[in-house]
Amino acid sequence: MPDLTIEKLTKMLHDAGCSAKVIAHCMAVTDCACEYAQANSSADFSLVQAGAMLHDIGRGSTHSIAHAQEGSELLRAKGFSKEIASVVRCHTGAGLTADECSLLGLVPQDCIPTTIEEKIVCHADNLLAGTRRMCIENSIRSAYHLPRRVRKRIYRLSTEVELLCKK
Repeated sequence: MPDLTIEKLTKMLHDAGCSAKVIAHCMAVTDCACEYAQANSSADFSLVQAGAMLHDIGRGSTHSIAHAQEGSELLRAKGFSKEIASVVRCHTGAGLTADECSLLGLVPQDCIPTTIEEKIVCHADNLLAGTRRMCIENSIRSAYHLPRRVRKRIYRLSTEVELLCKK
């Protein structure tokens, strides 16, 4: 992976049209995700750091649920690895199935996090509202509008990451 400093990643977010609030959120998610990555020796720290920092790059063009797929495609077009693009594609909630993507008008592809890096970034994003960190229970409470099966998926992901990354 090329040397992707926080400064270079921040510039990429800015150049993609992300607001200062989105960039601050990405930095907060990165700090949280890196804590988890440091606690799991099998996690690729550089991938977690870059994926967390870029997870909302698609918000430079849309604030809809499509931002994850759009951000993933933008990174692939810029020559980023499929691993970083996958972290970005799979970061919403606890991921989306191909059927859920289709129902939401997205490209029908599996966007469920499967690697430890994807799971860590997804979980860290769930723990942050803007730059404010919260517990997973409050995060799920604030997602009351989502179907119960999705809220359960978020909770299962949280439990898995917390067990895999005991601090």
